[in-house]
Amino acid sequence: MSGSSAVSCSAPCRFAHYFVICGIDTETGLEPDDLAGENFEQSPLKRTFKSKVLAHYPENVIGNPFDQDAVNMLCMPKGLSFRTQADQRQPQFHSFIITKEDGSRTYGFVHTFYEEVTSPQICSAMQTLYQMHNAEHASDNPPSSSSSSSMDSLASSLDEVDSPTSSSSLSSCRAAGSYDTSRDTLYVSKALCLITPMPFMHACRRFLSQLHKAVTAATAPPLPLESYIHNILYEVPLPAPGRSLKFHSVYEPIVCQRPGLGELPLADFPLAEAFSLLGVENLVQVFTCTLLEMQILLYSQDYQRLMTVAEGITTLLFPFQWQHVYVPILPASLLHFLDAPVPYLMGLQSKEGTDRSKLELPQEANLCFVDIDNHYIELPEDFPQFPNKTEFIQELSEVLLSFGISANGGDDGRNGNLAGEELSVLELLQGNTTLERLQALTKRTGVTVAHVDALRAGIKAQRAEGHGGRTVAEEEELRHAKLNVQLREVFASRFTAMFADYEAFVIQSAPDLESWLTNREQMHNFDKASFLSDQPEPYLPFLSHFIETQMFATFIDNKIMSQWEEKEPLLHVFDARIDKARLYNVRAPSLRSSNYQRCSNLKECAQAIEQRLMKINHTAIHPHLLDMKIGQGKYMQGSFPKLQADVLNTGPASNKWSHRMTTTPRKKDRHRQQTEHLNLENDLKEKYMQEARSLGKNIRQPKLSDLSPAVIAQTNWKFVEGLLKECRLKTKRMLVEKMGREAVELGHGEANITGLEENTLIASLCDLLERIWSHGLQVKQGKSALWSHLLHYQAREENLEQQQAESPACHVPERRKSDGSVSMPSLRVYLIQDMRHIQSMSEIKTDVGRARAWIRLSLEKKLLSQHLKQLLSRQTLTKKLYKRYAFLRCEEEKEQFLFHLLSLNAVDYFCFTSVFTTIMIPYRVVIIPIKKLSNAMTTSNPWVCVSGELGDSGIMQIPKNVLEMTFDCQNLGKLTTVQLGHDNAGLLAKWLVDCVMVRNEITGHTYRFPCGRWLGKGVDDGSLERVLIGELVVPSGEEESGRGWRTPPLQRSPTQTRRISITSLPPSLTQIQEAIGEAVNSIIKHFHKPEKERGSLTILLCGENSLVAALEQFFYHGFKSARLFQKTMFVWDFVEKAVAYMESADQMGDLQETTEHLGMSCQSLYRYVSAINSTPRNIGKDGKFQLLVCLGARDRLLPQWLPLLVECPVILQMYEDTALLRDRTPVHALIAVLETLHDFPITLESSLVKGIDL
Repeated sequence: MSGSSAVSCSAPCRFAHYFVICGIDTETGLEPDDLAGENFEQSPLKRTFKSKVLAHYPENVIGNPFDQDAVNMLCMPKGLSFRTQADQRQPQFHSFIITKEDGSRTYGFVHTFYEEVTSPQICSAMQTLYQMHNAEHASDNPPSSSSSSSMDSLASSLDEVDSPTSSSSLSSCRAAGSYDTSRDTLYVSKALCLITPMPFMHACRRFLSQLHKAVTAATAPPLPLESYIHNILYEVPLPAPGRSLKFHSVYEPIVCQRPGLGELPLADFPLAEAFSLLGVENLVQVFTCTLLEMQILLYSQDYQRLMTVAEGITTLLFPFQWQHVYVPILPASLLHFLDAPVPYLMGLQSKEGTDRSKLELPQEANLCFVDIDNHYIELPEDFPQFPNKTEFIQELSEVLLSFGISANGGDDGRNGNLAGEELSVLELLQGNTTLERLQALTKRTGVTVAHVDALRAGIKAQRAEGHGGRTVAEEEELRHAKLNVQLREVFASRFTAMFADYEAFVIQSAPDLESWLTNREQMHNFDKASFLSDQPEPYLPFLSHFIETQMFATFIDNKIMSQWEEKEPLLHVFDARIDKARLYNVRAPSLRSSNYQRCSNLKECAQAIEQRLMKINHTAIHPHLLDMKIGQGKYMQGSFPKLQADVLNTGPASNKWSHRMTTTPRKKDRHRQQTEHLNLENDLKEKYMQEARSLGKNIRQPKLSDLSPAVIAQTNWKFVEGLLKECRLKTKRMLVEKMGREAVELGHGEANITGLEENTLIASLCDLLERIWSHGLQVKQGKSALWSHLLHYQAREENLEQQQAESPACHVPERRKSDGSVSMPSLRVYLIQDMRHIQSMSEIKTDVGRARAWIRLSLEKKLLSQHLKQLLSRQTLTKKLYKRYAFLRCEEEKEQFLFHLLSLNAVDYFCFTSVFTTIMIPYRVVIIPIKKLSNAMTTSNPWVCVSGELGDSGIMQIPKNVLEMTFDCQNLGKLTTVQLGHDNAGLLAKWLVDCVMVRNEITGHTYRFPCGRWLGKGVDDGSLERVLIGELVVPSGEEESGRGWRTPPLQRSPTQTRRISITSLPPSLTQIQEAIGEAVNSIIKHFHKPEKERGSLTILLCGENSLVAALEQFFYHGFKSARLFQKTMFVWDFVEKAVAYMESADQMGDLQETTEHLGMSCQSLYRYVSAINSTPRNIGKDGKFQLLVCLGARDRLLPQWLPLLVECPVILQMYEDTALLRDRTPVHALIAVLETLHDFPITLESSLVKGIDL
């Protein structure tokens, strides 16, 4: 077998794929790193220069080709850096990750150290640069500070502490800002890197550290370095799942272990450090932002900190996986990627002394900013909390404390939970020889360092509990591994509890994989509404957002696909946990319980790790002498040798281990290939999968190897296409969900959206619009790109208005109908006016909040598409604000985007009214009389009171001879009723009112309250006050023709026309019974909806097709005194006569024979009728009957009163023999139907029961 084939056959199961050396190329010399964006005003030692991959072994690995540019960029993200003998030159470690387009990951571990520059050309080039720099700046910048304090881009926090001291002590020894070849020794950074398929961070760190130590040690290592590198590349296997492995480095053996198939996947980055850096509460908040797929930007001077926090957070997502752009270390050359209008998790290296306020980010509306070094986070607005957050933080803190780590040991005054760093202090002391010597010196002089001694004692005590025979490093590693797994188990158990029943809501609708993949976009895969209805109330704000994310959609996709192909590993582990929890009945019996369930398997999972590390399952082949040429592999202290490529590029010719390890995977691969071939052609499947997956998947990882303008343009184009597709899917989802609910109101099917879900969808639309407006911005102004654009537009338009102020066109009076009839004046559609409404809202404090409020208002007014079209029509402004590649400057995509938004006009949203409940809103009221039959005006003193779901306006007097008035009032919500009345004063007091119109002057929603009846004594039923039920008016007219149609109107108040229909064409028995059944059913359905979704009960009680209307039909059936077009008697007359008869019979003693229960019913009926009659309100006879029905329904008395009225002899005088009230069967059926309402707490609006003392 040839060497290359040996490489390829063992590659899938080798511990490491590549060994890489990066550093200075002495042949090309010093090349400034333009992409790093360094300032050439700086002294040459502070500048960065281009690094090169000097060597990598082997040349290539099948399945993981070597990407030279990416590896070079991530090994040395800031390029080369130089030092002299006076500078800090401590070696640094960091790791990186390369995510391929298919989502698979490769890990890199880098040990960076400083090596003396031996090339005279490089030294003289540096001196020349210094001479040029000094000549340029001699006059401007007199020497004041030493360049020895320069910081490397990789400087750790330890360097930050030490460097000021070193610079001040050495500034006197060396001329500031100078380098002299005769006096100074020049050092340059070099990086050793291992690239591995799995993140064995601790093992790689120790291997590279020992390799570097072998170069700097006074004596040569036992074997040439090639032997150790060859060994780790070709002879050390990946540990099998559930097994541990020992292999040998230069000085000490290294042990690593891999979790079993049923355990949480491998994660070797120290979570303790992530918690210590951020504090528990902050980390939980950042974790929540990640789950909700916001944009997360990590910020630190230290690359390893960026990687530790990023990997820590993504590790905790189990069983979910981050689906978007993931770049834990963003190289300086890729800063334009922060412009990405998609969710991302990126790490940005902060420059020394850079203030957060100076960092200009393209968009911050949906950004979670994490300043790791300062233990500080900035969260997006409108951010839902993780369920049971307090108990969750408490449990995590207890786990950390059990390992001697304080959950919030310090306080930096900003977030109030800076974590304790005892462990890192101790590690620092153990690893620092200078500090060790200082401590020994203090002890000899009798000074004690109490805090350090206490720390040592604590750690020693912990280690005493452990098992002997392990080195300090191994013990520390075991401790980290146990803490890691326990913290991860706490997170995993939260998801197991939250999603224990997720499988019941997965919709399996496709017969095979191919048809499922083909129709992926059209299919509903998860019953979201039913799932949410099953969750505890406190979980809903978070869960309703989370189930809309791409990571949740992918999780459900994987679940559906598992019926046709092998289960995805994370899903396999998660499902097994849920099954185990069910088996042991760990879960609380009630689904809706929000009780916190603590993790129950912490000890068990820690023991599994300890057992693996105690009993090593496999020891790799020891490093050995290779077949090398004489004179190669020579030791030269202080510099890393040039390695012999021919021995490192080929693996061993025969290797029993690699053969054994690859046999089983090969069989599995063959089997999988056969099944894939049978199910679906591989390339076709891949094509479908790309589509079915995340919108941003093809841009998950920026391509590091090619940064040509063409590639950047292509990436931007992918962003534009992704945004358009996301807009199409979001608007479609909003429409389908909303129409689903309104179809229910029409009686079709079941509701599948809740107000919470609707609010979540609108919030995600706001996020999308912010991302679109942030894409390709020229200069960022404020946190909201959309609001910034609107302000620019407003300034221009107001300027134009001012210039045209004198133009007579501006003073055209409002046109009213020529016939002089009263109507609601039209409301001008005006983008700036809507902005002014938002600007006047003192409740909103931020630009992001204003932008969201403006979007909600425009959506409610059905003007979102029209307003945005208007905004973008000012092309000169758009060109000034946006770069050429921006989404808003792609004409075709912009038109399609506006068209998708236009489709939202098909449904009604109250997303502004229902959210901003405390703002003051101007309302306009217009009263429209029926002039042909009565006076337009009344001589009496009229009044009006407007009520909505959030309150009422109170009684307001209407000025005499006025039919239109405006008033300001706190948001009333959706309007439900209007009370209209007068005091009957004057000669022409009677007033026949057709309807009352009320308009919300901000949202433009107009409600019509039909009346069609008289108000006045001696006419109709003698009412001086009517309660009118509202209906939302369909917008009409030229200016609103583009706003689309709306869904069915709300029910109306009973009108005169209904009265006439009762008398002239009496409904049949079946029709009356159906009307009663429908009315009662509507009330029952009302109470089965979530509380926030119910709307107005008044409409169901008193509107058209309401309970009162249906009972009126029942009572009027066979009513003797009914006359065509006119009634001398009303049902209330019958009720009054019946009550009067019962009262007199009771006084005469005729009712003594009745049961106690019937007697009590009589008492209650007297009481209610007399209370209604004695009310100071003049509500008329029909109004009184309506009130009696409402009060009887509220207090569950209607079924008790009906028998009393039926048995009363008065019924014989007032009803025909055929009347329903005189037929026992329909009466008993009515009583049975009304009793079904007893299960529900009916509450009445104050406008109905005002003045009733019961």
